Parts: sequence; structure tokens; C-alpha cells
Amino acid sequence: MKTSTREILLYYHPERSSDRQTLAIAKSISPFVRSYAYGKTPSTETSWKNIIARLDCHPKDLLNKAHPYYQLHIKGREFDDESWVKILRFNPDIIRSPIAMRGRRAILCNSPSDMYRLI
Repeated sequence: MKTSTREILLYYHPERSSDRQTLAIAKSISPFVRSYAYGKTPSTETSWKNIIARLDCHPKDLLNKAHPYYQLHIKGREFDDESWVKILRFNPDIIRSPIAMRGRRAILCNSPSDMYRLI
């Protein structure tokens, strides 16, 4: 996945108000914003691997541990790297925060103001 330093890619939950605020801040930072709602756009395992590599974190760190799906199916279990990618791909609702990418950088936006770290 190739991104320009002028463009921001944002993966987010459109139903969450803080995620919509994050999108608004992204649009104020750059006139070139591509936003993708979790679950509404097709994602591939390759794109998720790329996102995880750019974030430089473990896929488990992206998950909302209070989500009921996490509590029932993931808590206390260990998975290999491929399985973690599949969990993210097929269950995007359990991702806890928006993911923003600009150029080669990617951040997990725990609060809307985290978008400013991409400047």
C-alpha cells in the first residue's frame, strides 16, 4: 500500500463520535484524505500486514479487550501471526481506535488529537 506524504489514509469506525472527530482533524491537516470505514471496504491480509508493520506493534495491541467478541473468542488464547491478521480482517469492529497513515508513517489514534503526530 503506497501512500503519499501529502495524503492521509484513515481507517475508522464511522459510528463512533471520537472517530468522526479524528476524521475532521485529518481533513483540517490535509486536503487529501482517504477514509475507510472498518467493515465497509474490503481489506486484504496483505494490507493488514502492511498496516501492522507500519505501526510496529503486535496485532493484539490494536484490539478492544472489553469488546464482547474479544472476551468470548480471543481472551486467554494465543494465535500465530496469520491468525491475528485474519482476526483483524474479519472482525474489524473490535479494533479499538482509528489508524492513520501518511507516507511511511502510521499511528493508532487513541484520541482525535493524535492526528497531529502525523504533521
